[in-house]
Amino acid sequence: MSQGEQAQSRATGSLAAVLLVGILLQFAGCSPPPDPVTCTDGTSNCTVTNTYGSFTDRTICHAANVVYPSTEQELPLFKRSVTFVRRNDSDFTARVAEWGRLHEFADMIWLPQHGSVIYRQDDRVDVATPGNGLSDLALFRSNPTALLVRARAAEERLQENGTDIARCAAEQEGATRQLPALGFTNDGVSFTGYPIVGYQHRMQASGSCIDGPEDDLLSSCAWDPRIRGTFLYNSGFSVPLSKVSAFVADMQRLRDLKPAAFCALLRAGVVLRYVKASSAYLGKPEDSVDVDIIFYRSHNEGMPRAHADVVDEIEQMALGKYGGLPHWGKNRSFAFDGVITRYPKAHKFLKVKNMYDPDGLFSSEWTDQVLGVNGTPNIIKKRCAIEGLCVCSDDLHCAPEQGYFCRPGKVYTKARVCSSTEDY
Repeated sequence: MSQGEQAQSRATGSLAAVLLVGILLQFAGCSPPPDPVTCTDGTSNCTVTNTYGSFTDRTICHAANVVYPSTEQELPLFKRSVTFVRRNDSDFTARVAEWGRLHEFADMIWLPQHGSVIYRQDDRVDVATPGNGLSDLALFRSNPTALLVRARAAEERLQENGTDIARCAAEQEGATRQLPALGFTNDGVSFTGYPIVGYQHRMQASGSCIDGPEDDLLSSCAWDPRIRGTFLYNSGFSVPLSKVSAFVADMQRLRDLKPAAFCALLRAGVVLRYVKASSAYLGKPEDSVDVDIIFYRSHNEGMPRAHADVVDEIEQMALGKYGGLPHWGKNRSFAFDGVITRYPKAHKFLKVKNMYDPDGLFSSEWTDQVLGVNGTPNIIKKRCAIEGLCVCSDDLHCAPEQGYFCRPGKVYTKARVCSSTEDY
């Protein structure tokens, strides 16, 4: 057996560990991860992190003090009715611009490697409508820690040594064992059919993993930084509704060039949500579609992902060609370079900021860079484009020693992405 065949065999064989996670989802206990804000002295001497325990530049964020909200506003309770419909993506470009007008809480999940879209029909209904549905997405459920670690190890082998065939086989196996209705249940226990009707707070929020008792890490959330489990990038950006059909068409063209490339990348497809224009100084200046992509990240700094250029090109296409805006809390450093100039009322925001915080007490080097006050969020160094700290302009910004070089995008040729010699 050749070295390549051995690698593929090992990668494919590791599917068992991944599948066990899905089989045991419903039997898992819970061990909530630590809070993202931890303080050594009450509300002083604090460390701030994110869900994954690591920011995009892998630095540690310190805060002298923290303050928590002391008041809340009650909103009228209502119910929602949800139905998921899956169909092929042949008319995706036409439907994406209209779907948000048809349902109050509409969204969609594009599964590029399967050529299909999951449409969410989600509307407000009278509180008298029967049903006690619950959103309990698989990604946010607790799992046995040992299985999460083994699943991550399998994913790493597929990334580093697997082939497209092995990666797509793993993705397909996972898809066939996906929970019905994406984890929604009609009564908090089981899914019996559509529509799923439930109260707003049970249908909107998801995260049973954080509600259970401690069990000394016998089980844990997949993203818990205390274990070597899931480690992901979560990129979010919005595209103007007036341009989203053309953007989707470009993504489909990129997919059509090499569908197998998407097997190595996407955890939950490409999620699209609808956002109304806002008069807020840093709000969306026009109706938009928020795009959310979750994809593999190595624990080792500067380690390239298989087909890394695909997501990088999609991001640069959205931001550069279609005038998109990065999500303030879900992105890598390069996406924020010059973003403040895209907000027509940014000068008003900065005026108010300076009025209420003239000494910069609530500012940091990072916020000054993002807001265009001083410096740039780009960090130029070896392999910076692999980490999303920059857009490559030199092969050294990629991983030339491992066959990744700075190349133009395949559909959006103004993009500069780290492409493998096998892909270009």
